[in-house]
Amino acid sequence: MEKAQSPDESMKENSIDYLVLVNKTHPLPEGWEEALETVHFTNSVGDDVEVERKAYDAYLQLKEALEAEGVFVDLDSARRSVAAQQKIMDDFTQLYGADYAAKTVAKPGYSEHHTGLALDLYLIIEGEDIVENEDMIQYPEVWEKIHAKLADYGFILRYLDGKEHITGYAYEPWHIRYLNDVDAVKEIMAQPGMTLEVWLGAANDPELDIDYGDSQLYTQEELEEAMIQVKCQFAFFDGCELHSIRYAGDAGNTEENLAWLKELGEEEDFVQVAEFLTNFHTPAEAAGAWEPDEEYTDYQWWLARTAVGGWQLLSWGY
Repeated sequence: MEKAQSPDESMKENSIDYLVLVNKTHPLPEGWEEALETVHFTNSVGDDVEVERKAYDAYLQLKEALEAEGVFVDLDSARRSVAAQQKIMDDFTQLYGADYAAKTVAKPGYSEHHTGLALDLYLIIEGEDIVENEDMIQYPEVWEKIHAKLADYGFILRYLDGKEHITGYAYEPWHIRYLNDVDAVKEIMAQPGMTLEVWLGAANDPELDIDYGDSQLYTQEELEEAMIQVKCQFAFFDGCELHSIRYAGDAGNTEENLAWLKELGEEEDFVQVAEFLTNFHTPAEAAGAWEPDEEYTDYQWWLARTAVGGWQLLSWGY
C-alpha cells in the first residue's frame, strides 16, 4: 500500500490531513496544532471538551442518528494538547518516578488525542451518565449499535480487540476516530480486524498464533489479560511482525523469579509470575538493536501480579 505519509507530507497548506497516523511510533506532525481548527463545548457532566471542527459536526450527526434508535452518548474527551500531555507526564514523574510515568502515561507528542480527531464516548443509560471504563464495558449490545453507525459519519473504531500488538492499546469500544472520508471508512470497517495502521500501509498483520498452554495456575482469561500487556508493548517494535505468542508454562512461577521481579518492580506485594515467549520478524531495514530481516524466536516476556490481580510487565528480551 502507498497510503502512508511522512509527518512532513501529511500537512496540507492551512489545513490538516484527516488520514494522519499518530500512535506509539508515529508522532504528531510538526505544525499540526497551529493548523488545527477546534470547537469547545460542555458535556453532560459539566466538563469542557475540545474537538476538531469537522469531527465535531460529524459527531453531532452520529449522536442524532443514535438517539433516533434510543441510544444516548456524549463526549468524555477529545483533543488534548501536547503541552497538557507533557504536564501529566511531569506530574506523574514527580509523584511516582520516571520509570512509572513512562509505563503509565502516553509519551507527549505520540497520543492520537493530540489530533483532535480521536473521540472518547460515554453512555447515558436511563438518564444516568456511565463514564467509567469498567462500567461502560458492561454494555456490549449498546456499543454494537454504536459501532454499526460509525462508518456512515466518517468514523472508525480505532482500538480493536486482538490487535493490541498493532495499535498499542487494549480494546476500547468508546474510542472512535474521524477520517473525513466516508468511502475510506466504509472500506476499513467492512474488513473485520482492519486497523488504521494496516490500511495506511504502516504495518503488516500476519496471522498470529496464540498458545495458552495447559496451566494449572491461571485461567485462559487471566492469561489473555497478561498477553495484552505483552502485545501493547510489542507495538513499540516499529515495523516488526508478531507471528506467535505462547505461555511458557507454570514452571516459571518460582520463588527465585518472583524475588527478581519484585526487585525490578520495587513491589513487595507480587505473588505470581508468568513468562511468555514470542516469535517475530524484523523489517528489511531494521534499526537500533534489531538485525534486519531476521526471525527472532523464543523472545521472553516476564510479568508479575499481586493477590488482587492486575498484571505488570517488568522485563523482556533474551
